[in-house]
Amino acid sequence: MTNVADVERSDQNPEDSGVEIDEIVWTPSAEVIANSRLGGFMTKLGISSVAELCARADQDPAWFWDAAVQDLGVDFYEPYTDVMDTSAGIALTKWWINGRMNVVHSCLDRYTGTAQDDKVGLIWEGESGTVRKLTYAEIRSQVDELAGGLTQLGVQVGDRVGVFMPMIPEVSIAVLAVAKIGAVLVPVFSGYGADAVATRMRDCDAVVLICADGFARRGGVVPMKDVADQAMAAAPTVKHLVVVPHAGNATTTNSHDIAWADVLSMGQANPVATARLDPEAPLLLIYTSGTTGSAKGTVHTHGGFPIKGLADMVHGFDVQYDDTVFWFTDIGWMMGAWLIYGTLTVGATMVMYEGSPDTPTADRMWQLIEKHQVTVFGLSPTMVRSLMTADTLGPTGYDLSSLRVVGATGELWDTQSWRWCFENVCGGKIPLLNYCGGTELAGGILCGNVLTPLRPRSFASPLPGMFADVVDEAGKSVRGQVGELVLRGPNPGMTRGFWRDEDRYLDTYWSRFPNVWLHGDWAYVDPQDGLWYVLGRSDDTIKVAGKRVGPGEVETLLNSHPGVMYSAVVGAPDAVKGERLVCFIVARDPGQPTAALESELSDIIAASLGKPLRPSAIETVTELPRTRNSKIVRRAIRMAYLGQPIADTSAIENPESLEAITAAGIAAKV
Repeated sequence: MTNVADVERSDQNPEDSGVEIDEIVWTPSAEVIANSRLGGFMTKLGISSVAELCARADQDPAWFWDAAVQDLGVDFYEPYTDVMDTSAGIALTKWWINGRMNVVHSCLDRYTGTAQDDKVGLIWEGESGTVRKLTYAEIRSQVDELAGGLTQLGVQVGDRVGVFMPMIPEVSIAVLAVAKIGAVLVPVFSGYGADAVATRMRDCDAVVLICADGFARRGGVVPMKDVADQAMAAAPTVKHLVVVPHAGNATTTNSHDIAWADVLSMGQANPVATARLDPEAPLLLIYTSGTTGSAKGTVHTHGGFPIKGLADMVHGFDVQYDDTVFWFTDIGWMMGAWLIYGTLTVGATMVMYEGSPDTPTADRMWQLIEKHQVTVFGLSPTMVRSLMTADTLGPTGYDLSSLRVVGATGELWDTQSWRWCFENVCGGKIPLLNYCGGTELAGGILCGNVLTPLRPRSFASPLPGMFADVVDEAGKSVRGQVGELVLRGPNPGMTRGFWRDEDRYLDTYWSRFPNVWLHGDWAYVDPQDGLWYVLGRSDDTIKVAGKRVGPGEVETLLNSHPGVMYSAVVGAPDAVKGERLVCFIVARDPGQPTAALESELSDIIAASLGKPLRPSAIETVTELPRTRNSKIVRRAIRMAYLGQPIADTSAIENPESLEAITAAGIAAKV
């Protein structure tokens, strides 16, 4: 553990570090503190403050996570003999040694025959206003049927099953059924193009893909089945396409298709028991893009992802049994599975919404909150910025009094948007809790909570059990100055590695400082009140409206075009989406007209990766800055495009190439 004496403190003015510190705008009442799950947990442990809890958890993670599992109500078929095993190194820690479990048991099975069976576990509303509700018993019945049907299709323990669906009731059934039989879920963003779907299915050798025929989006229908058919043609290991007839759009029937209802019928006739698994058995394979190369599959386990997500939900957002939780998300984002596993384990109710947050009108979210009496609402700064533009009056005229917590994640806040959300959605009375972490950690590093006073854009602290720190270039802890966000110890939510690429995992997160996870964010801890702030990515990963994409994945598409010699992709700030894609290409034929090529490339990216990732600009230049070993220097490209000074270009072999990029950035601002 890092001692206070080892932490370097700075007298630097926070504003000089680019950190804006505002006044405290919310303080918890005695009633909120008394009724909170985190407060109750601390009372049982004899701990008086969040800071004390975090410090003790950092010193003894086995003690903390054992206590957390008991508090969270996670069930094991067979108890674990040891909480954790670090014998292979911190980066490869194993959890819940010798135990047996399955997340579906904690979510559903243990409620069988109890009053919980009759409680509504899922409320779904479509863009058109259609509502469906499922009780815990109804969810479990359909999960059991789909699980049996999948085994009849030949799916076995450890097989990968892709889920390419919108946020409809069937997506929760699929997520849980795959887990029930011990297969591995591979969730895919509903807006992805065929290439992106196929790449993920091929990489993991998926055997089944479950999709909807389509879904509603801004009054139209997105044809998912057509995309899935194209992906199947390029993913030979996928033998069956299970199709949910949701949107009612016309589709082509192929030999690999099998109707959702038919699979359920097969399972009804052939029931299966929930698989009793080692807690380290894979549960999820979530693909996320890094700064270079192809998308990488982060491996999560039954004893990892659900427990970490549940801890965040309960200790961060104070989700309790009587809550109705609505997090606007997609199953391709980790928050989709987070919502399903966490809400059902707590015994609460989840709300899913299929369409766009501003369709048919910009007050759609407020309608849903009022109608379904949502108590915990999750959104993104991108959504808020969009709704601010379209609906400046906010939720005026809607009764949002059911809300008691609002959470936000996906990208960075600006102060104006944060205050708008706090004043209009929270009414200035309930906490707006910031949440920052990542797919690789199954949840958050930093989060607000209902026990700690709140400043705009701040995080209360690291989540208990995360052992987070901020360090300088030498890896020394710092306070009062900007540094790298790191983790100094393991936690159950950490990915067990990248699919079939352990070296890449170790190199990405563990190679810079010994036994320290480097997260890739700039962070700052206020030395006066201990609140934390995140200031942006320290690597090149780009987030467009909360969707992470690595430059390498986009560049692969660009470079595969016969008219492109090579390319570079960077992110630029965007007032609504947080970031936008800007692409630079060097054409093979310098005399070729550039406008047509740039337009074609833009269409290719949108078709392959999804419309939200269509570039805002594709710029043709004669060369790109590179090092002597021909590595393109993206950070210099981004800085030049944004007009930021580049202090050192000594590593760049052709610094004159930055002039055209700077000119493009200037032109883009006109």
